[in-house]
Amino acid sequence: MGILSKLRDTFTGTKRPSSDTPVLSADALKERMMAVNRETAPFVIRRAEHNEEGDFLAEWKIVDAKWYEIFSKAGLKKVFRIHMKIDEEKKEVRALDKEFSISWKAGVPSLSFSASAFKGQKMEVSGGTAYAFTEEFKPGQVYKYRFDTRELKKPLQEAITGAGWTYRGVISLE
Repeated sequence: MGILSKLRDTFTGTKRPSSDTPVLSADALKERMMAVNRETAPFVIRRAEHNEEGDFLAEWKIVDAKWYEIFSKAGLKKVFRIHMKIDEEKKEVRALDKEFSISWKAGVPSLSFSASAFKGQKMEVSGGTAYAFTEEFKPGQVYKYRFDTRELKKPLQEAITGAGWTYRGVISLE
């Protein structure tokens, strides 16, 4: 692979499998992608619904009751989703990041596409900690959070490249 290809891959967030990785079937790839899900993760990988772009979505669990309080307390104002489309012919998963604005009403999230919408590839890290009196009436840490887009992308990229497929960052799924 030439220097220009490596630069393009770095710029777009494209990850390729090593040359000795066997290429698995599309069904095996899909199973590997869904296996990235775990109960304790602040994100979910799911199949896209008929009105959503792509075949799969990766997104923060902002509407999950266990997580939206943390996201709300953190004052999170933007989140992103990864829309993924499987290209069996090229053995690649095209991945498009989309950013959304969030407004919180009584601690419940409401998503809206931002007026300054973003589509393409994104890397963002945010975090914070809050201290208050705990149940034992002593000062202590109430919550600590860190939301890092790599926390979503890295396990997906590893599952995809581990199946012998390429994870290609794109600005359009077409």
